[in-house]
Order: sequence, then structure tokens, then C-alpha cells
Amino acid sequence: MDSRRESNGKKKGESNRKNGNRYLAWAFIEAANFCVRYSTKAKQFYLKKSRATNPIVARKALAHKLSRACYWIMKRGVLFDEDLLFK
Repeated sequence: MDSRRESNGKKKGESNRKNGNRYLAWAFIEAANFCVRYSTKAKQFYLKKSRATNPIVARKALAHKLSRACYWIMKRGVLFDEDLLFK
């Protein structure tokens, strides 16, 4: 199916296929893999999420959580707090 949007016969936009940085997304997925392996709280979050959804979606959710944590760490200049991330 074509993703082209038109209004009054004029082209208004296309799909959102180039959204995000694929290399940064890969890096956060790798971080999520290590986090599941070495952190008990992250593993609990992952297992709970994977029971409700697809395991790949659960890993992406954990990667998203880590990316938000990195943003706030850089913005505020604070140390990483695992308890705050998984409360």
C-alpha cells in the first residue's frame, strides 16, 4: 500500500520510515541485553513484560527505559540509580 498522503490533489507527506538513529537504537538494545544478564531488577522487568507481550517488544521497552535514563543522567548530571529506574 502506498503511504503517500494527498490533499486537494497535492502531495502532503509520506511514511515515517526514516525516524530515529538505527545505530543508537542498536546500542541501546545491546545495553538492554547486558542489563538483563547482570541486573536482577532489569531481568524482573523484562520477564514481566515478556509474559504480557512478545519478548522482542519487552527488550525494546527495556532499551527505551535505558535511553530515557541516559537522557536524564546527561541533562541533570546525576549518577545512575537502578532503584529510581525500576520503581
